[in-house]
Amino acid sequence: MKLTLQIWRQKNAKAEGKIVEYPIDGIEGDMSFLEMLDVLNEQLINKGDEPVSFDHDCREGICGTCSLFINGEAHGPDRGIPTCQLHMRMFKDGDTIFIEPFRAVAFPVIKDLVVDRSAFDRIQHAGGFISVNTSGNPVDANTIPIPKHDADRAFDAATCIGCGACVATCKNSSAMLFVAAKVSQFALLPQGRVEAADRVLNMVNQMDAEGFGNCTNTGACEVECPKGISLEYIAQMNREYLSASLKG
Repeated sequence: MKLTLQIWRQKNAKAEGKIVEYPIDGIEGDMSFLEMLDVLNEQLINKGDEPVSFDHDCREGICGTCSLFINGEAHGPDRGIPTCQLHMRMFKDGDTIFIEPFRAVAFPVIKDLVVDRSAFDRIQHAGGFISVNTSGNPVDANTIPIPKHDADRAFDAATCIGCGACVATCKNSSAMLFVAAKVSQFALLPQGRVEAADRVLNMVNQMDAEGFGNCTNTGACEVECPKGISLEYIAQMNREYLSASLKG
């Protein structure tokens, strides 16, 4: 398979970036998108050129670091998967593929296709945890009855991998779906109710401080989310936020 890659190259955060064209040949349909980029980088290195920087870690659809904007779509043309699980059979021989970093004020470009998503970490640190002391006196989780519907919803929210596709896709660069998932996974369980009010207030305030935009409920975030996180969790977070605000 012969392809033409149009890739965003940017030397550092302060440098001006641009799209650079790279022809590539010998790509197999069974290759993952990241393996295709590995082939390109090997060719660039052999020619003495600087390879393209891109994020990756587990390459198993778990960590979310492989995030790329491919032909105008977060993670590319397939659905329900991150970039590392996108395969080249989704493209045709002779295709031109545009590859860019996720773009948002809160996700500044570090180099080429790598962006700084530490804003998500700071939102998590603001409240995405529970402070139950289990040292020396653990309680069997099965002693706290939890309706299966609530447990299932909490688990579904917890599948969020924090890739940032919701932010990159949203016209306002909103992080509402990410924050809602992190709030909801605790709010739906009794262990998370102890700090529920502080959690949602702190995380939403931190989200705003990081410069993410507002949600306008267009639903693009849910469509592009590789884990299918539902907009229902934004509604859950809004209820939690309103309740916490009224309590002062």
